[in-house]
Amino acid sequence: MYTRILVALDRSPMGEQVFQQAIDVAKATNANVMLLHVLSPEEQGSPDTSLMREEYYPGLSSEIAELHRQQWREFEQQGIEMLRDRSEQASRMGVKAAFEQVFGTPSRAICDYARQWNADLIILGRRGHSSLKELFLGSVSNYVLHHAPASVLTIQSVSKESPQDSQKQQVEALS
Repeated sequence: MYTRILVALDRSPMGEQVFQQAIDVAKATNANVMLLHVLSPEEQGSPDTSLMREEYYPGLSSEIAELHRQQWREFEQQGIEMLRDRSEQASRMGVKAAFEQVFGTPSRAICDYARQWNADLIILGRRGHSSLKELFLGSVSNYVLHHAPASVLTIQSVSKESPQDSQKQQVEALS
């Protein structure tokens, strides 16, 4: 029986699927939920770090650095707002929820936080990249599966079309 569920969220559409599944599991097991968002330059929509390269803009480094800090503050605030909204939503559904936002590499931060918080289940999304793409980009879910201090439930991304539909479209395109 699970009592402490760590839910790793980001701002992608996958985050909503992960959240809904986590609420269902928490309700079924009467578990407490910790909603975790990892601030990372790897997250889609994060501020662009390439602007920080001074050699591209000599003499503007302090202005660029200030712009970058402002973008990160906004990015952090958006993360907190997302977590607060989800926490309130969980409470309305009868699930005790808290939230935390940390900075770091998502895969390691999730495992470290799970260990620190004594989670007995981690729920996170899996986007289902091809094995080649996963090889080059890495996989948060794969790392967590192999290094987590608790059980792991991965939520597979739900695409709008089934594999059969995709194959059918490919065959029709070749005809």
